Amino acid sequence: MKIFQCQACDQPVSFESTQCPSCERRLGYVCEVHEVSALEPSGQSALVAAPAFHAYARPGVKLRFCANAVHDACNWLVDDASPEPFCVACRHNRVVPDLSLGWNLTRWRQIETAKHRLFYSLLRLDLPLRARTEDRAGLAFDFLVDPAESFAAGPPVLTGHLDGLITLNIAEADDVERERRRMLFGEFYRTLLGHFRHEIGHYFWTILVQGDPCLWTFRALFGDESVDYGAALQRHYAQGPKEGWEESYVSAYAASHPWEDFAETFAHYLHIVDTIETASTFELSLRPRLRRGPEAPAIIDFDPHQTADFDRLVEVWLPLTYAVNSLSRSMGQPALYPFKLTPPVIAKLAFVHERIYTLRESAAFAAAPGTDALRAVIAGLRSPVAAPNA
Repeated sequence: MKIFQCQACDQPVSFESTQCPSCERRLGYVCEVHEVSALEPSGQSALVAAPAFHAYARPGVKLRFCANAVHDACNWLVDDASPEPFCVACRHNRVVPDLSLGWNLTRWRQIETAKHRLFYSLLRLDLPLRARTEDRAGLAFDFLVDPAESFAAGPPVLTGHLDGLITLNIAEADDVERERRRMLFGEFYRTLLGHFRHEIGHYFWTILVQGDPCLWTFRALFGDESVDYGAALQRHYAQGPKEGWEESYVSAYAASHPWEDFAETFAHYLHIVDTIETASTFELSLRPRLRRGPEAPAIIDFDPHQTADFDRLVEVWLPLTYAVNSLSRSMGQPALYPFKLTPPVIAKLAFVHERIYTLRESAAFAAAPGTDALRAVIAGLRSPVAAPNA
């Protein structure tokens, strides 16, 4: 993620900021321009009982805060001309926990922080996001309390994805509980943002791969997804990952089934893009002092969301992770990025990258002026031509 600044006084602020610590102006996130913006009051909203604002980052448009701002769970803004009460990220929520309970509210705020960072990346990559209110097959989130917490009957809540619905046990927002589960499942890495990036990978498999001719390439890289998913997971939990998984998969869980492999790879692609953008805003230049190290430094000075050449991302990602892992160990902490990107894993990441850019290009083509006429011409060129009379 990039650095944000208050447009009124240039004070650096965070993605979640709601007030500038320097000039004390109200701040909000304007997703149309991907900026945290200083705000000026602009009377009352025309549609709801809430104040309206003008944003420095998007002048000329009257805005109001997402309805979830009253819970201090969202700082995103909505066009005041829109009847939609929620922002682009919050309108995908289908179920939230009982917010009258303080502990639920605390955990839900943490969940929303991670989810909004997920949506930042998805919007920067121009990926399609349709809510269930617009499309029955659209994306939705259920944030549920495990029955055991309230001594109620029922099965435990499992974090997962099914047909566009992502379910998250809100206990994952508890650092102690999440660490317990990380150790229980033998995972290197377990975070709220990581969960979201993984589960959204399942959703985007249906958009980027399912039903597309690229499915054959997917199977060549990831394996045959038609093998029994339930049986594959049972085998994984009973026997562990296949021997030598480190050479072909980004994580042990990725080795359980091709769907999980794609979801893990998609999550790591988002890790890479978001972290490279952060490094770019600091204009990092990396050249390890090795006896036979590279002569030229790896300079991170580009926007990874707008970089079609995947090789460029890999060229800076490898020295960047080497550096941050070394820094983390110097602080007595484990590696910040404890994963190994082998050639097969890089090929899978490149596949995800290619699918995203193919979708973006097709969406840009569909939105271009004169597209309908051009399609008609192309269709005519592809139509079978009748053979001339003998």
